[in-house]
Amino acid sequence: MGFVLLALFFILFILGFPVVLSIIIPALLYVFSSGVTLTLVTQRMHYALDSYPFIAVPVFIFVGNLMNSSGVTNRIFKFADTLVGRFPGGLAQVNIFASLIFSGMSGAALADVGGLGQIEIKAMKEKGFRGSFASAVTAASATVGPIFPPSIPLVIYGSVASVSIVKLLLAGIMPAVLAVGAMMIMTGVISVVRGYPRAERWPTVKEVVRDFIPAFPALLTPILLIFGMLSGLFTPTEAASATVVYVFFISLVIYRELTWRHILTALFETVKSTSTIMIIVAAAALFGWILAIEQIPQMFSSFLLSISQNPLVLLLILNILLFIVGMFLDSTTATLLLVPIVVPPLVGAGVNEIHLGIVFIFNIMIGLVTPPMGLSLFLISDIAKVSIKDIMSEVAFYLIPLIGTLLMVTYMPQVVLWIPNMLK
Repeated sequence: MGFVLLALFFILFILGFPVVLSIIIPALLYVFSSGVTLTLVTQRMHYALDSYPFIAVPVFIFVGNLMNSSGVTNRIFKFADTLVGRFPGGLAQVNIFASLIFSGMSGAALADVGGLGQIEIKAMKEKGFRGSFASAVTAASATVGPIFPPSIPLVIYGSVASVSIVKLLLAGIMPAVLAVGAMMIMTGVISVVRGYPRAERWPTVKEVVRDFIPAFPALLTPILLIFGMLSGLFTPTEAASATVVYVFFISLVIYRELTWRHILTALFETVKSTSTIMIIVAAAALFGWILAIEQIPQMFSSFLLSISQNPLVLLLILNILLFIVGMFLDSTTATLLLVPIVVPPLVGAGVNEIHLGIVFIFNIMIGLVTPPMGLSLFLISDIAKVSIKDIMSEVAFYLIPLIGTLLMVTYMPQVVLWIPNMLK
């Protein structure tokens, strides 16, 4: 019966049903056919939302929306332009570097695309870059947002897998930095071949300091978060609240651009995004509970371990599976449905649970720029008014550094675990 439910889920999804309906319809059919009471159904869905770590999700979403509406992103982009605009590719390099900075405050790829995307693409087009290339760079660089702390997908993963969210967030630092470095190298190669423009000269120390000072309060946000979690001053949930207070402070006291309209806009967008995520969380919890009753996780574990008990082989199988899944499912749905199934056999085979979390989320994030359901592709296509087909022809170049970094992260766990091990 469990496999029938999974098959029905994919059929509904392929037919174009919304994700939440594709999940809830098979679950309710099972409930009605098996005689389970609706009271138990509502309890299971409620328990999934009654989670302390999940409080961080809407708060981090609010932070990203608040910065988008209050002008913080403009200062980030200006500083990044001054610092790396002379690199081959100029504004394309600025685009990638700014994404790393912004991801340290928003925690979400789509927030990066929506927040910096319009600024970056407009500036690149004015300098002579192809619209499709500008869009591809923006979409690809946004994948580091859910890896670098704070990370909404890592918070959700930690909650579902019952692993340390603090260690997960810290583990994402090095993979995000490596991915950015690899994408900047690829950008440099493409830009040299195509003759894309860059800044006419290297900035002077005075110019760097001039643009660094306005951006410094915003740049300090991820540093405060990382220091606070490393020192044990606050949990990820408390870190989210501390970030809101800090962003309010710099927007009101330092930048003095925050208005009630900005706050209301940020709140409205946060409610919409949070509602979407939490409805999927509740529906997936019910679906996952039914799969557990049907012993699907145990069957999958036995199947995987029958293939091999070598952690390296199992990680390769997992990466292939997740890459395919990422083409169709968003990160939240994939995490909620797959973590209870795939994590136990790999941890049982000796894969570190923190390392596994980063591999899982990084792989799923690559799905944001792979068809047919790459959410970043759809969003950036709407912003830039460029066809998804044209964007994909350019994004293909960036799959090389992204997949290369994923393989490095997969088979060199010390890259992931170096910083989290400092907590010991």
